[in-house]
Amino acid sequence: MAEVAQTSKKVTKPRTLTGVVKSNKMQGSVVVAVERLEKHPLYRKYIKRTTKVHADDPKNECQQGDIVVVQECKPISKTKSWRLVEIKEKSQEAAS
Repeated sequence: MAEVAQTSKKVTKPRTLTGVVKSNKMQGSVVVAVERLEKHPLYRKYIKRTTKVHADDPKNECQQGDIVVVQECKPISKTKSWRLVEIKEKSQEAAS
């Protein structure tokens, strides 16, 4: 009998990132700025790097300045491949 090869597909959790909402001008979408610290290879100083990701916000509940958690998902559009999980903290401007 021929031996059937078992393909083991590794299932991983989707990445989650925390960032600040920079723009909510699109309908159903937000732009989230995610900051991280990287060590410079020569000078060993930590440098702040920012990445902007487009996230899906179907209820349009985010305001500019909110701290949110986004999760990686399959591509929703050309630039959107993240979705909103929760709003950790509302901005002071939106609260007033």
